[in-house]
Amino acid sequence: MSKVAVLVAEMYNEFELWYPYYRLMEAGYEPVLVGPAAAVYSSKMGLPAKADVAARDASADEFAGLIIPGGYAPDHMRRDPAMVDLVRKISATGKPVAAICHAGWMLASAEVVAGKRVTGFFAIKDDLIHAGAKWEDAEVVVDGNLITSRQPDDLPAFMREFLKALA
Repeated sequence: MSKVAVLVAEMYNEFELWYPYYRLMEAGYEPVLVGPAAAVYSSKMGLPAKADVAARDASADEFAGLIIPGGYAPDHMRRDPAMVDLVRKISATGKPVAAICHAGWMLASAEVVAGKRVTGFFAIKDDLIHAGAKWEDAEVVVDGNLITSRQPDDLPAFMREFLKALA
């Protein structure tokens, strides 16, 4: 069974973490929650999620791909150099990296969006453009190994494209 990293931190969006988590399981993958520490994090509504491993102890080599949920968690994630480094390293391998909603902040911090077509929550559009991305308003945008979506309503298209990229 192939492992897929799913990032988690305080204030994650429940839908954007758990929908991909269970879709990965359903498709035969092993989702691994990776956080700044191997600790329990609360969602925006208080739902707990325990990170299986700290980012500093994770290796890009052990994962077939990466999903970054949104909410306000990406703002917490990008403060941890090991979290940003993991995104950068997995992206550099060409493995699929998927970011939804505010998760584009992590792509910008990892410096992997320059010249790439992306989307995300409208409030981070300027951040992505300033990081060199080419912004599009679409339910899902695929550019090479990057897969991005805007909001929870886009999750079906987001996961369809991510699972296609993993296959």
